[in-house]
Amino acid sequence: MTMLLSIAAQPDAPIACDMSGARDTLAGRLAEYRRLFEHALISRKSTETATTFRFAARPGVREWVCDLAKREAACCSFLAYEIDQEGEEIVWTTSGGLGGPEMAILDEFLDGPGSVPGGSDAIAQRLEDQGLHVIVPNGWISQEEGA
Repeated sequence: MTMLLSIAAQPDAPIACDMSGARDTLAGRLAEYRRLFEHALISRKSTETATTFRFAARPGVREWVCDLAKREAACCSFLAYEIDQEGEEIVWTTSGGLGGPEMAILDEFLDGPGSVPGGSDAIAQRLEDQGLHVIVPNGWISQEEGA
């Protein structure tokens, strides 16, 4: 196993997804996850405190996963991110202080806009309902990008 990226959780970070400084939108990020999953996802496993994705180590996937994890860490710094390469797989583990219900909602978030009726607006509201504050510039939730 080779560690590619490790970003520790910031212990005093608020439980919030702050995309106000992001170069993409919530809808755009969800669409990017969908494209990555369709292109290379092998498996996904969630526990009470972590979600692990395994991707086929196709050309460009390592860089794509590392870039996406860095952007996630910038907006959700209360979580920890680790990317490893195990043989022909890229393994991305996100872990943190969230409990089971919040990790379940994050799983839905990572499934993309089509996973919940109402799309990214509904996902954002469910995250808010579970105590994960979502901060986005005006109009950045529903705007679909590159889907």
